Amino acid sequence: MTLDDVGKCVAPGAGDTDWNALYFILGLVLMPIALPFVVMECCYRLRIKKYRNELAGKVVLITGASSGLGESMAHTFYKAGCKVILAARRTQELERVKTDLMALDASSVTYPPVIMSLDLSDLKEIPAFGHRALGVYNQIDILVNNGGISVRATAESSDLDVDLKVMVVNYFGSVALTKAILPSMIQRKTGHICFISSVQGKFSLPYRSAYSASKHALQAFADSLRSEVANKGVQVTCISPGYIRTKLSMNALTGDGKTYGKMDKTTALGMAPKKVSERILNAILGKEKDVMISDLQAKFAYYLRYLCPSFYFWIMENRARRLEKEEAIEQKKAK
Repeated sequence: MTLDDVGKCVAPGAGDTDWNALYFILGLVLMPIALPFVVMECCYRLRIKKYRNELAGKVVLITGASSGLGESMAHTFYKAGCKVILAARRTQELERVKTDLMALDASSVTYPPVIMSLDLSDLKEIPAFGHRALGVYNQIDILVNNGGISVRATAESSDLDVDLKVMVVNYFGSVALTKAILPSMIQRKTGHICFISSVQGKFSLPYRSAYSASKHALQAFADSLRSEVANKGVQVTCISPGYIRTKLSMNALTGDGKTYGKMDKTTALGMAPKKVSERILNAILGKEKDVMISDLQAKFAYYLRYLCPSFYFWIMENRARRLEKEEAIEQKKAK
């Protein structure tokens, strides 16, 4: 049989008709499922566009703004036309960030950034800092609690002072600043408080006991606060990012309180800070309550922790054994 004979066996356009019919049937089946998601996405984008236009001139206080995600958020909110107040311990780095912002060729009207020194571990001074921050523009529209530190050590090898420091900076520092700013928001019946937590605030990893505990606490505080201020005009958003390409691991603490000083492989391969900061901005604009920004692996671990905890624990136990072996090898090399 020749190729021409084969062509004669099929009526012209019959094959196309069959496929068109199949596509039509699949469309009828999937359209009712897909349509609500398409409509929701369109509504979400329209709402974001509307609120983005209203963002200009809003006063945004960002802690931990001297580097990493905080610095990236400073760029994102500044370019959106916000009046940014940048807070961190390292004022010299804040000056650098301010200079970088002022040099930007922004398409919208911008305002000179204000920098303020803030040590989140000094809880007694935070109320006074909050008072000064409110005095800059007489209000804070958006508070982004981003400042924090991490740790790389087992629970056994960590000094209690390390656990206390991580909890004070990551949890109590953010809580103290929130308490300092919140009354003014309630009085004005408007405001938005954003907590930058972590996926490790939703599920824990080995060698991160102190860090995970502080982020779990922050998540719980945000959830409680959200319900308490829902009828007072104040919005609360909790952001749980996965690994981000920042110096978080470089500045992390070891069990004895020293600086870890190494870039984790997972951190090096993490998300770009700019991408995360843009998503955070949209989450705030969309008044989203709880947002997880991560890859599929972290999301899988999150759901696995609750749907099949025994399997999750088995995975974490194996991860801990692997990390222990890697640490032993590094110690041998160091000797």
